[in-house]
Amino acid sequence: MSYYDLLQNIDEEIIKCMKCGNCQAVCPIYKEIQGESGVARGKIQMAKALLEGKLEYNDKLAELFGLCLTCKACADNCPCGVRPDKIILAVRAALAREKGLHPLKRRIFSVLAKPKVFRFGMNAGSIFQGLGLKRVKGKNLAQPRLPIGLDMRRVIRPLAPQSLISELPRINKPQNPQFKVAFFTGCMLNYLYTDAGKAVVDVLNKNGVEVVIPEAQHCCGIPTFVHGDMATTRKIAKYNIDVFMKEDFDAIITHCGTCIGAWAEHYPEFLADDPEYAEKANKLANKAYDFSQFLIEKVGLKRPEVSLDVKVTYHDPCHLVRGVGVAPQPREILKAMPGVELAEMKKPDRCCGSAGSFSLTHYEMSSKIRDKKTEDILSVNPDAVITSCGACRMQLEDGLYQAGADIPVKHLAMLLQEAYQKEGK
Repeated sequence: MSYYDLLQNIDEEIIKCMKCGNCQAVCPIYKEIQGESGVARGKIQMAKALLEGKLEYNDKLAELFGLCLTCKACADNCPCGVRPDKIILAVRAALAREKGLHPLKRRIFSVLAKPKVFRFGMNAGSIFQGLGLKRVKGKNLAQPRLPIGLDMRRVIRPLAPQSLISELPRINKPQNPQFKVAFFTGCMLNYLYTDAGKAVVDVLNKNGVEVVIPEAQHCCGIPTFVHGDMATTRKIAKYNIDVFMKEDFDAIITHCGTCIGAWAEHYPEFLADDPEYAEKANKLANKAYDFSQFLIEKVGLKRPEVSLDVKVTYHDPCHLVRGVGVAPQPREILKAMPGVELAEMKKPDRCCGSAGSFSLTHYEMSSKIRDKKTEDILSVNPDAVITSCGACRMQLEDGLYQAGADIPVKHLAMLLQEAYQKEGK
């Protein structure tokens, strides 16, 4: 039984903490609130007190453990090898068991647990979103018309007219493919950033890779996981495993750190005690690759021949750089592109403050964290910001818009696609 099911199982991780405070130096939340409850060390001590019966499961505790971006910076900077992110997520799961989920979360997750209902809801949302959102003039962005759970200042990417899965063929095959992959689109590329999803498929095709897009695939389940709903999380993991086990492929390709983390790390972790799914989860985990990782490590990138003449900076998504260690691969791609100047920020792996729903529920704090990233971007004055995560892309677009900067934010695949398209003219 994992520590997501029994909090006592996290005790050995808690004991490893030496209370040195190195986590303070890198925690985005601590930098904003300057309180011990905001940093990993403080949360670890609260988890210890909870196990010892000195704290109760209550709304205040849930609020404090909600103040975490799960950016993994604390774990990356810990000299003792503590995984505070695992401790925090274990407490969130315990809170969900003991207190129950917030009614709104429970309703949302009940929809997420049903793939067909979720797809219907997203498609309906695309049709009727104009009732709640107004377009930003001259940009493919929108702002709330009414207080509908979004801060009125915030800009977001509106839902695409068609989902990526419904728009692209199921099989996308170049001449003489060397590899065959299954593309896990995730929610952001499927419903919002379809431009990036098309670019991933196009670039893989240009590199001799056949791309199959399983039509029945669903959300990766990490949104329910980070809020402690393990029952729904496991249900989603099993569903996706069943969908992809029906396919024949060399690799599963993802486009962001959260999705690759789900396949490569979390599904085997969630299902380790399940006799039916543990082996399947591990088999697929060994076939899971981030887009850039697969191009560099398995395919061998087809270097574009035409210069783009553009200056870019690269933002490292937290779950990609610290979750699965993918940081050099995107840069290798950028450096292989003629006419692309990579201007590194001072802290390219600084969290942008998104963390999925955190930027919705804690917009003020999320914005303060985001603004530091925005300043870092503006300091190198790029023509474009490149990243490998849809959620980060939306957060950065908001930050640059609020700063009055007209700098586009693109997925890495989109820049490669531009080079290949220019090459074909």
